[in-house]
Amino acid sequence: MADLTQQDWISQLTADKNAVILDVRTPEEVALGIIPNALHIDIYKGQGFIDEVKQLDTSKNYYVYCKVGGRSGQACSVMNQLGFKNTYNLIGGFTAWRGEVASI
Repeated sequence: MADLTQQDWISQLTADKNAVILDVRTPEEVALGIIPNALHIDIYKGQGFIDEVKQLDTSKNYYVYCKVGGRSGQACSVMNQLGFKNTYNLIGGFTAWRGEVASI
């Protein structure tokens, strides 16, 4: 896992052809907006989160975010334990995000 600033996260993500954006916030938080093309899996689902993550392709690079960066850091750690090699946590999370936002 690597913690990346928004600038580093965006520049690395833009150049990454094997990238998946993962939003681990609650449905209520996602209703306020989501980074375009993000996959949503709520980390608060507990075992449900683990079950859904296990279905993802471990060969992809995952750019993970939550509201401020704490839960996404936890999600990256869990994913690493499950065999994901490249996970990147967005420092400051969606709260600090200044890029494009999509609505659901």
